[in-house]
Amino acid sequence: MEKKNIIEEKSFHFAIEIVNLYKVLCDRKEFILSKQLLRSGTSIGANVRESEHAQSKADFIHKLSIALKEANETEYWLDLLFETKYISEAEFQIIKPKSTEILRILISIINTSKGK
Repeated sequence: MEKKNIIEEKSFHFAIEIVNLYKVLCDRKEFILSKQLLRSGTSIGANVRESEHAQSKADFIHKLSIALKEANETEYWLDLLFETKYISEAEFQIIKPKSTEILRILISIINTSKGK
């Protein structure tokens, strides 16, 4: 039985939610911010996936650090979309905690890997 990789699983499912939110935003005729959100929100999981085949511990930490930067950027776009009323409070309250959870997990993995 293969061990579950929680961050890979959560970041992949989060990317699916980001893609679906992007589609909704496009239906609402919002194309600029939503494209930024799509790029950063799906990049998290891609970098997590890349980290699985890192060439060294430093490479592993580097790839997860990129994922962390993308997660932080994604939170920015979510906050901006909410504050500019492109997404409702209900939509925001569904996705924002997932984004925050991914941020916290990434910080924890990076700090543990660095030996902090």
